[in-house]
Amino acid sequence: MTIPAKPAMRPARPEFSSGPCAKRPGWTPENLRNAVLGRSHRSKLGKARLKEAIDRTREVLEVPDDFLIGIVPGSDTGAVEMAMWSMLGARPVQLLAFESFGKDWVTDVTKQLKIAAEVLDAPYGELPDLTKVRKDADLVFTWNGTTSGVRVPNGDFIAADREGIVICDATSAAFAQDLAWDKLDVVTFSWQKALGGEAAHGVLILSPRAVARLETYTPAWPMPKLFRMTSKKDGANKVTLDIFEGATINTPSMLAVEDAVDALKWAASIGGLAEMKRRADANLGVLEAWAQKTGWVSFLAADPAIRSNTSVCLKVIDPVVTSLSEDAQAEFAKKLAALLEKEGVALDVGGYRDAPPGLRIWCGATVDTSDLDALTPWLDWAFASVSAELTAA
Repeated sequence: MTIPAKPAMRPARPEFSSGPCAKRPGWTPENLRNAVLGRSHRSKLGKARLKEAIDRTREVLEVPDDFLIGIVPGSDTGAVEMAMWSMLGARPVQLLAFESFGKDWVTDVTKQLKIAAEVLDAPYGELPDLTKVRKDADLVFTWNGTTSGVRVPNGDFIAADREGIVICDATSAAFAQDLAWDKLDVVTFSWQKALGGEAAHGVLILSPRAVARLETYTPAWPMPKLFRMTSKKDGANKVTLDIFEGATINTPSMLAVEDAVDALKWAASIGGLAEMKRRADANLGVLEAWAQKTGWVSFLAADPAIRSNTSVCLKVIDPVVTSLSEDAQAEFAKKLAALLEKEGVALDVGGYRDAPPGLRIWCGATVDTSDLDALTPWLDWAFASVSAELTAA
């Protein structure tokens, strides 16, 4: 195989990691100069900055006014765990598992909480049978599979008259896809995904139905301090509203908070959620147009209706490569990612370790479409280069 010349253009920003993701265009450390440093996060100024992050989240993400928004420890994982440990056990539980994080929630519910839940699963690249979702059961699922490149197309599979609560891990969907707020009771995400913010903190959003569950149900298991969202008042459980006004459960990084505020300001300045979604869709469109003309690659999510516009997962379909053993295919994909990183044109684009071998390219709104335009010729060059090495061997 003849290796083509290296492309002339390079992405201006080669950060295509699926988390932490690319910073917003124009970001510099100078943006954080107003961070509340050396002060208590419980000071008037510190709480005001935390409240600003909450209020800007509501505005940009278009969260209903009667939903609570809190900043919690442990990234998106911490937010999901808080919800599951605090609310599950009152009803039958169903879980959708079509990528690695959804499978993690299955492990936690069935092995740690020891709830005999029903698991609706599907292989990477597909969705489970959503018609099996019951209205009388609690539901836990990921809206967008960060490691599979698959998303639910909408919330129509959730009954409008549901009896259970719905816990939605939306960490790689928020700020890029439409979330069905009328069907969701708990929504979680982390700043380091579609906002390009810093890690370690999660955002937990509760509907009035979720609040009611917290105040009327007490789990049978001990509740760690970090997960407690209620306290006794006049003999009854009441949600600790301070958490959702900026009084975090543990000490947050005020640098990370300032960075989130900066990202949210940027999102509002470009047109809010509508423009964030448009940018992500345009980025996915670049890869879809390129893949249609490229014989060696395809999407892990074959159905465009369930294809992610953020965590885009690609698989190698070249017959020479697919004829190799599974381990050899994985090694081929690793070499592709390593070569792209060596050239400084695409950083951290290897597929997730538990997913089928391939590449994963973040296409959220903080990535510029022009950088994806510049990337696609490099993908072809890297494939030709690694294939030539394979043939020579």
